[in-house]
Amino acid sequence: MLKEILAISGRPGLYRLVKYGNNIIIVENITDKKRGTAHSRDKVISLGDISMYTESGDKPLGEILEAIKTKYDAKPLDIAKYKEADALQAFFKEIVPDFDVDRVYNTDIKKLINWYNLLINSGMTDFLPKEEEKADEEKDA
Repeated sequence: MLKEILAISGRPGLYRLVKYGNNIIIVENITDKKRGTAHSRDKVISLGDISMYTESGDKPLGEILEAIKTKYDAKPLDIAKYKEADALQAFFKEIVPDFDVDRVYNTDIKKLINWYNLLINSGMTDFLPKEEEKADEEKDA
């Protein structure tokens, strides 16, 4: 599911991939369902391709989002609780105990919380790939 959800640099929110075009992609905002385009000059990344640093390697974003969903019963987080740096670090330490403190910045954790809230509020709660998707990915590799 995260493979089709996109973050576009310079634009707020998250977008669902609708269709590929000629040097553009058609996207739909997951919040208000408005469609638009992203051009080849835009920096676009799939949430399925993002991972965060840990002491033992990289941890896929899907696993982190799933851990947050499990801990907080798939309810949105109150962003106001996480204004202070110490609160952000403590929150993330509960979710990913071995995260790399030197390479995971507070802005990364804030963005993670915002993305989690956007996904939950949009009704998207399947953060891990389904078994069929895993099998397809293994065939492609």
